Amino acid sequence: MQRIIVVNSKGGCGKTTITTNLASMYASNGYATALMDYDPQGSSTRWLKLRPQDKPEIYGVEAQKRQAVYQTRAWHLRVPPETERVLIDAPAGVVGQVLQDLVQQVDTVLIPVLPSPIDIHSATAFIRDLLLVGKVRSLGVRVGVIANRTRKNTLVYQSLERFLATLNLPFLTSLRDTQHYVHAFERGVGIHEMWDKRVEQDQQSWVPVMNWLEHVSPTHAVLQQRSL
Repeated sequence: MQRIIVVNSKGGCGKTTITTNLASMYASNGYATALMDYDPQGSSTRWLKLRPQDKPEIYGVEAQKRQAVYQTRAWHLRVPPETERVLIDAPAGVVGQVLQDLVQQVDTVLIPVLPSPIDIHSATAFIRDLLLVGKVRSLGVRVGVIANRTRKNTLVYQSLERFLATLNLPFLTSLRDTQHYVHAFERGVGIHEMWDKRVEQDQQSWVPVMNWLEHVSPTHAVLQQRSL
């Protein structure tokens, strides 16, 4: 079972977008997938309730209703035993001991960052806490960064690129600022489950993320086969 948490101390950075899209991608590729929603807003849970019955099933856990965010040690007992991939939508404001407790229970951390001065400043402090307080490197937890809601060829995006270049962390991909993600959410699907040709560019943005998560060379097409 691989456990992947999407987390940033600042709210509104797109954690749910990334969590739900990854969950749908894994499920569509044949993985027994669970989604644990620790965000008090419950957005991932709402998305699951909208999911059409003809789409691959994703097991949902409304974790925000059951126990505190840091009480995570029974994750493996709260999902079906055959579960292969667990996606965790973390709440905002996770810092200090709570952050350390969280990262001790996962294999991978994904950090979404928005292209704005406020978000870049917040991400700087969060990543520092993650490396120092969370001790992810000593725990062997992998950390990757995703730029979210981006508009390339803008000054603020260039500022984000410069910031990400200073990190000693993998910069996995940039997701466009587009209504396609809103429309996908409203239908309970992931971006790659939409058949409109206009979303093809957005679908391709996720290939580097899946390749990195599954340790696959970029020359292999993750979305084409289950055997990674």
